[in-house]
Amino acid sequence: MVNLNIAGKTYPATNPYLVGREKVREFAAAVLSTSPLSTDPAAALAAGYAGLVAPPTFAVIISQQAEAALLDDPEAGIDFRHLVHGDQRFIHERPIVSGDELSAQLTVTAVKQLGGNSLVTTVTKITDRDGALVSTAIATFVIRDVPAEQSADAAPQEAAQ
Repeated sequence: MVNLNIAGKTYPATNPYLVGREKVREFAAAVLSTSPLSTDPAAALAAGYAGLVAPPTFAVIISQQAEAALLDDPEAGIDFRHLVHGDQRFIHERPIVSGDELSAQLTVTAVKQLGGNSLVTTVTKITDRDGALVSTAIATFVIRDVPAEQSADAAPQEAAQ
């Protein structure tokens, strides 16, 4: 069962993530971006950027590192096996570019119980090496509440599948 008292909890910032040029290219290919700003360093430089421009959803890579602290927190009571991503939004202050060194810090902004589920909303601030805000990720997780004995009984069956 998700601990309602984690609302308001802020986790420590993640270690810095250095955005690599090839990671931007790989992510762009994965999301089918055809923008030369994400693949051609000369085009990105000509457009005034210091490096390749990551697609907007690249921020999920950094925000997921911060989310891991919440999911790994035994005090939170979140069983990852019963979690689905309900919502994900980004508010960008500027594009993420290769060469950026980014850290993320997550705050749990709300925890609600609704129809046998817990909804956990988080806000993750992604900042650069100077501490300037680059992006804000807002996510809502839906966690199906399962009694501890049921969850423990289900583990061997789920693992066998």
